[in-house]
Amino acid sequence: MRNLSIDFLRSFITIAQTGSYTACAEKLKRTQPAISLQIKKLEETIGDKLFERNGNRLNLTLSGSKLLEFGMKMVRLNDQAMSEFGRPQISGYIKLGIPSEFSTFLMPRIIGRFSQNYPEISLEVHCALSRDLLSEPTMEKFDLILALQEFPDESKPGYIKTEPLVWVGNPRFSRNLPEKLPLIAAPPPCIYRKRVLQALEKAKKDWHIVYTISDLTGIRSAIDEGLGLTVLAKSTVPQGLNIIADNPNLPEMGNIGIQLINPKNKSSEAIKLLSESIISNLTNAGSHI
Repeated sequence: MRNLSIDFLRSFITIAQTGSYTACAEKLKRTQPAISLQIKKLEETIGDKLFERNGNRLNLTLSGSKLLEFGMKMVRLNDQAMSEFGRPQISGYIKLGIPSEFSTFLMPRIIGRFSQNYPEISLEVHCALSRDLLSEPTMEKFDLILALQEFPDESKPGYIKTEPLVWVGNPRFSRNLPEKLPLIAAPPPCIYRKRVLQALEKAKKDWHIVYTISDLTGIRSAIDEGLGLTVLAKSTVPQGLNIIADNPNLPEMGNIGIQLINPKNKSSEAIKLLSESIISNLTNAGSHI
């Protein structure tokens, strides 16, 4: 029976996330030849290539995509098991701010896993619009803030990923869009609302806002009832909601950025662990975070 090495899988996952052997080696504090050898042995174990080069970036092959799903689960289970042995309990109190749309889908899973692994760390989570979380002096009340960037900027501290915005609505809107688009939106200064209205004005599309609410649960209920359309970051779209893709009558919404900010530059083992958990989960959230 062939066995997969957790160390090899960890290197493989890191390359998939960073797109290069060099970045992987820097992140894992290993040499590039050592990382290359690990991937070679991993490919020999599964009997197929894991990456193909596209310019300066490595992309997953079909086999690589399949292994990534298994590998992430195996590494996570390994780390959870090892965290139970030979390690002192880590305690602390963290006040976390998150955008409202992350509250009902992504964050409960992340926070639930984290709380199970580190039961001595107390979390206080507040949900609000990104601009409200980042306003002075509100941001100073938090230890960590997960926030949206109106325009993705990898140079900003805490940048995690670039996320596409997608149209979401009742399936009937996929077949027949009304001339005057009914919109469901959060109140100003919501980034999504601003982006939608600008895009529709530019495309000279008629629209009217039929429902204003900042809570994703309320937005989902309005969509389920067929009241209108909304725009969400792709990986935050709850299971069961319909993404309306490739519709020529709906303008492209572009991308936003996601970043994790430590407003007080506070350092603790608890904050470090939560930051790593959020970043790891959001980085791998594209497959439906």
